Amino acid sequence: MAAIKEKIVNVSSVALETKRPILVSACLLGINCKYNGQNNRKEAVINLAKSQLVIPVCPEVLGGLPTPRAPQSIAGGTGADVLDKKATVLTNEDVDVTENFLRGAEETLKIAEINNCSQAIFKERSPSCGVHFIHSFDKNGKLIPGEGVTTALLKRKGIKVISDEEL
Repeated sequence: MAAIKEKIVNVSSVALETKRPILVSACLLGINCKYNGQNNRKEAVINLAKSQLVIPVCPEVLGGLPTPRAPQSIAGGTGADVLDKKATVLTNEDVDVTENFLRGAEETLKIAEINNCSQAIFKERSPSCGVHFIHSFDKNGKLIPGEGVTTALLKRKGIKVISDEEL
């Protein structure tokens, strides 16, 4: 337990020093907003929320997608490529949801700016929130290096994004 607390303090030291809120993937706080209607509750994030102001966000829901929804992944690149109009986000049924992902990223950025957030803790492997890895759009859905759409936008705007797997 002490090791987890140490990691949380190290990860959020900027926010703790400045008392700025931290954006957090809502699913990590136990909110059922995952594509399958479930969540990715993580105790380290719950514990952080007890001592630090966190702001839950789900970029996919902010972009207008329902819960539950079809699984999605980035086709033809990474989140940065989606921002640069070089890749798209598709459901497993080949429905293009790129505009929803872009809208969700922009809405998340607005929330970060309004609340003066300088960092975020996001769910790894998500097409919106992945920090180091995302699922490829193919039959295997294998993990590839890259960021989700929202993570890419926040990083471009100078917001530090931390993977939940680093906690």
